[in-house]
Amino acid sequence: MQNTPTMTDRTALLRHRARADQNGGLFLQETALEDVQDRLTLVNRGFTKVAIVCAFSDLWRRVAPHADILADEDVLDLETGAYDLVIHAMCLHWANDPVGQVIQCRRALKGDGYFLSVSFGGQTLHELRAAMAEAEAQVSGGLSPRVVPMGEIRDLGALLQRAGLALPVADAVPLKVTYETPWHLMRDLRAMGEANALHGRLRRPTGRNVLLRMAEIYNSEYMEDGRIPATFELIFLSGWAPDASQPQPLRPGSAGARLAEALGTDETPLKD
Repeated sequence: MQNTPTMTDRTALLRHRARADQNGGLFLQETALEDVQDRLTLVNRGFTKVAIVCAFSDLWRRVAPHADILADEDVLDLETGAYDLVIHAMCLHWANDPVGQVIQCRRALKGDGYFLSVSFGGQTLHELRAAMAEAEAQVSGGLSPRVVPMGEIRDLGALLQRAGLALPVADAVPLKVTYETPWHLMRDLRAMGEANALHGRLRRPTGRNVLLRMAEIYNSEYMEDGRIPATFELIFLSGWAPDASQPQPLRPGSAGARLAEALGTDETPLKD
């Protein structure tokens, strides 16, 4: 695989995940897991060989107890053409190379195997990002990387086609969680294992004045009924490894009937 820019400090990310609260902090992981289970019940297919790429193996093993559980390393420990289902679970937003991750999953699938991914999308924590950026600009006159950049649904959906997956589908599920203060939100992010692990982050504590100004902006701009909202967007991506048994698009010009006839209307030729 070719070299890609290093966005994530892997050591810091693993440290944050190790400190996550397994007894209450993973509620968004559990929400994503339940949605994945629901989506799999809608697929009219039985899966016998499953791989799950995730950060919290005990949690995600609930989807398939006998699945191969893999860490989200840059190079995934996946056997080529071995699986009929690969799930990429809540890790893609931390990947240095998201395209490479999906391509590796695609290569691990058998013909007509199913790929399903869930990760945080671009609307996640937009309130916190805006308040922190404004506070830092006002207090220190600059900006530093605070929240991992997460892809918008259109960009993430394009990964499926770039990876060569057939019948691609991308959709978003917005979630809103409310907190008493921004400090409670940041405490929850640490409990989730989602604290700042960007390679380019500041390596010193954020100044107290910046944090206080952030809280003032967050409260004044977003508070509703005495609580502040935090948006979390889950992006689901799915597709199939190409196979001859799948529906194929018709060759242009091969239709046996005109659309106007099917609609019972007159056809108006275009001018040359």
